[in-house]
Amino acid sequence: MRRITAISCSLIVGTIASALVSAYAADWPQWRGPNRDGISTETGLLKTWPAGGPRLVWKTTGLGSGYSTVSTVGNRLYTEGDLGDSSFVIALNAEDGKQVWTAKLGKSGAPGWGGFAGPRATPTVDGDQIFSVDQWGSLVCLSATDGKEKWRKDFAKDFGANRPEWGFSESPLVDGKNLILTPGGPKGAMVALDKSSGNLVWQTKDFTDPAHYSSVIKTVIDGVQQYVQLTAEHVVGVSTDGKVLWTAVRKGATAVIPTPVCRGNLVYVTSGYGTGCNLFKVSSANGQFSVQQVYANKVIPNHHGGVILIGDNVYGYGDGKGWTCQNLFTGEAKWQDKSFGKGSLVYADGAFILRQEDKAGTIALIAASPEGYKELGRFDPPNTSGKNYWPHPVVSGGRLYIRDQDVLLCYDLKGN
Repeated sequence: MRRITAISCSLIVGTIASALVSAYAADWPQWRGPNRDGISTETGLLKTWPAGGPRLVWKTTGLGSGYSTVSTVGNRLYTEGDLGDSSFVIALNAEDGKQVWTAKLGKSGAPGWGGFAGPRATPTVDGDQIFSVDQWGSLVCLSATDGKEKWRKDFAKDFGANRPEWGFSESPLVDGKNLILTPGGPKGAMVALDKSSGNLVWQTKDFTDPAHYSSVIKTVIDGVQQYVQLTAEHVVGVSTDGKVLWTAVRKGATAVIPTPVCRGNLVYVTSGYGTGCNLFKVSSANGQFSVQQVYANKVIPNHHGGVILIGDNVYGYGDGKGWTCQNLFTGEAKWQDKSFGKGSLVYADGAFILRQEDKAGTIALIAASPEGYKELGRFDPPNTSGKNYWPHPVVSGGRLYIRDQDVLLCYDLKGN
């Protein structure tokens, strides 16, 4: 089965916090959280769940079709969805889920095989600016206050991009004054835009891979700030001024989705359709970077739910393998378990919250331990759509947010 969502990845907390989106401790202002690693720093959450799961605080509808998850800043939530013949960015009140405003993003629809309608990306919030991408490559900058449009770009017209089979899925990255994206294509795969005006700052003319579905991250390797991205052809490191620092050939298949994981000078990537995972070591000498593959195996062939690095171990779902804990350095599996179905995950307060992608869209809490799979509670959300439950769970302000097409559910994780 071919599947797509807005896509996955990790950085060690605090490695480059000063260079990433500013946020309060409880905020989740972009894809995979403040550091794009799927890690929440919140504490005081329930250690086990009661029968039926945590308390449902509220349920809201009107989000339309799509696979965008939510971003949270202060008392606002932001997501994307198809409503009628257009896609929209939608702002909600975090206290009760009521709609605050909507702003047109682009046209609606389902690119590619399978009829998966709606946006895939997650809005990125930076101060009073929101940056959103739809499935067709429309990029807008909006006011977080009222949704007023500030500027707009089109991936094909402005950057020479060719739409990937299942639509554009990358969530934008804010870095200082710039916005970083991967439209892909012969004019240059990656671009930096002035976040205030949308003007082009640079485009990687010497890196021209087509876009797939991963979201770019920022890291520091040997003291050099750089962006790391994964395509179907390469893993690449690009400097903050658009220079390609290093590339590693790494062939993916069909749809390459999860976002890379970085730790020091190590870069870990994974994708599905039988490809598996790779670890690369990036080094520099005399101002020149080189890259060496440490291992390539199929311990975690992760399709789209993402992986998270905690301590020395990578956690995620491996197709055909089950939920897995893998040693980052050796690539060996510490444990693998099929007690819970394929899906996505988020880390918070010593545990992972898993979301199953099919059937009832079951949610589970498991210990984040290299000792083995230990479940601490599970529940089935009410009145599910029966469609693919691809939006990742989000933890923010002591609450768990679960998007299911037109519906958003908010759960209390503190037991208040």
